[in-house]
Amino acid sequence: MWQSLDFLESLDKEKLALRSRIFISLHLTQFAPFLSNAIFSSSSSSLSLLSCSPRLPLIRTSHAHSLSIKASSSSSSTAIADPEGIKVNSVPTKPIEGQKTGTSGLRKKVKVFKQENYLANWIQALFNSLPPEDYKNGHLVLGGDGRYFNKEAAQIIIKIAAGNGVGKIMVGSVQNGRPGLVGIPLISVLAEANGGFIMSASHNPGGPEYDWGIKFNYSSGQPAPESITDKIYGNTLSISEIKMADIPDVDLSSLGVTNFGNFSVEVVDPVSDYLELMENVFDFPLIRSLLSRSDFRFVFDAMHAVTGAYAKPIFVEKLGAKPDSILNGVPLEDFGHGHPDPNLTYARDLVAIMYGENGPDFGAASDGDGDRNMILGKGFFVTPSDSVAIIAANAQEAIPYFKSGPKGLARSMPTSGALDRVAEKLKLPFFEVPTGWKFFGNLMDARKLSVCGEESFGTGSDHIREKDGIWAVLAWLSIVAHRNKDKKPGEKLISVSDVVKAHWATYGRNFFSRYDYEECESEGANKMIGYLRDLVSKSKAGDKYGNYVLQFADDFAYTDPVDGSVASKQGVRFVFTDGSRIIFRLSGTGSAGATVRIYIEQFEPDVSKHEMDAQSALKPLIDLALSVSKLRDFTGREKPTVIT
Repeated sequence: MWQSLDFLESLDKEKLALRSRIFISLHLTQFAPFLSNAIFSSSSSSLSLLSCSPRLPLIRTSHAHSLSIKASSSSSSTAIADPEGIKVNSVPTKPIEGQKTGTSGLRKKVKVFKQENYLANWIQALFNSLPPEDYKNGHLVLGGDGRYFNKEAAQIIIKIAAGNGVGKIMVGSVQNGRPGLVGIPLISVLAEANGGFIMSASHNPGGPEYDWGIKFNYSSGQPAPESITDKIYGNTLSISEIKMADIPDVDLSSLGVTNFGNFSVEVVDPVSDYLELMENVFDFPLIRSLLSRSDFRFVFDAMHAVTGAYAKPIFVEKLGAKPDSILNGVPLEDFGHGHPDPNLTYARDLVAIMYGENGPDFGAASDGDGDRNMILGKGFFVTPSDSVAIIAANAQEAIPYFKSGPKGLARSMPTSGALDRVAEKLKLPFFEVPTGWKFFGNLMDARKLSVCGEESFGTGSDHIREKDGIWAVLAWLSIVAHRNKDKKPGEKLISVSDVVKAHWATYGRNFFSRYDYEECESEGANKMIGYLRDLVSKSKAGDKYGNYVLQFADDFAYTDPVDGSVASKQGVRFVFTDGSRIIFRLSGTGSAGATVRIYIEQFEPDVSKHEMDAQSALKPLIDLALSVSKLRDFTGREKPTVIT
């Protein structure tokens, strides 16, 4: 079944192309954009497409066409030099404000993207920003998380891609109830593709009144670097025309190829590819031995999002979990009126089950586009910071892909230092990077990094260049299965909480919490960060902050060890002599206002204190953070929206 550890690096080109499709389906699940009604399509980030009812169209061409590109003035479009066999119209347009991308692409409310030429301007600005050799006659992947507006947006993107000389667009679709796909992971690995579009607002809610987003992943599969996103933004400020192919809407509901001159659209079903990839990464028989036990209960909450399409084929059909172990498994355009963010606040159904009387042994959830994850034991929450550290610590013995050991470990700066301690003990290279998965990609391509994660419920490895929610769940199942492989029926199993507590006993516990203040007024939030930066500039080692002594304070900056690029102003840090940290950031992943995030961390080596409630253990630091930042004065907010 599996042949080599670093199989991705040793495969010949043909096999790598196949694996690529698999991955792409992971992160390009975004293919799924094309679902209709309550059905669905794909994921944008790390997982794959969604499941749909058979033969239901993913795109309604009549409606999609009405939302295509319009001239921004009364002047009619004019024909320009055509790719072979296609008429291309030059559609006049004007710059539109507010198209600067954040850490995860451009995200706004649906009604904003529906404005005349709003999406079209950004897509054209992207092509204007890329060297022609990066896309002319090349292959691009298009995927999404199945949310509202993906169907219409897909047609716009396809026509502009054709108008700019792209040779082929690969899209995911569903057939016989199975998702086709190209999700973020898929895009991330498609060796034969020049890059890919991901239609998703990730963990943000979907529907006509909610969020939509778009981002571009480069040929390596990682999110476009700032050098590209800065060019895109610059071009949105001067754009004057959109190159749009005069072709009909494409039927994205059926597998196969549609040709328009020398341009083609291929609709694919990537589920089997993704399964094959995961079988090469993990020991499926080992995981199946756990999930098929009568004394082990498992539940997975797909949150009516993209991973619902993969849950049944992977967990039930391949690994032996019970059919009723899949919760909210039907992907919906509005995620069932829910907020597809896998945390203790929004994954309420799963949390209620796991903390209820006689709860299951293992619970997991994934987000809108499938790249985030949450892991729970019976009445026990595994923080994302602990999760990536525990995966890294157990990877070599529990996951075949890492049988030679990880190359290196990395985390985002706000993520707790739990992973640092694993790297130190295992004598592995370690990297602290800014928030944003794109910063891990260079390290992976340079063979410096194998396992990485963010406190925002994103975990992954170098099997692709994006975070991958299903991968993280399979990694945890592998660890629990490995710990229980010799347990006979009737013997007490080692639980998720047992695994975590054993890790704390070895490495110490990093108490960690994040406070999110969502949709704050941008002016007040920016003034608060400005105030903190001024405070940092005047701070010095030894300053007293209540009972804490300052080791250093700064505004985090990162120099990429691979290409030397510099990312500055990545978060204001106050680090104290006992290892405690308080961090303040403005998040760029929302679609309205500003989200203020406060991260609080305290290391505790004393095993007798490891089972304290995190909020109780961190209360002095939380109070200090609110006092130092004057958050209430600047934002008017008394309570956080989300606490994790």
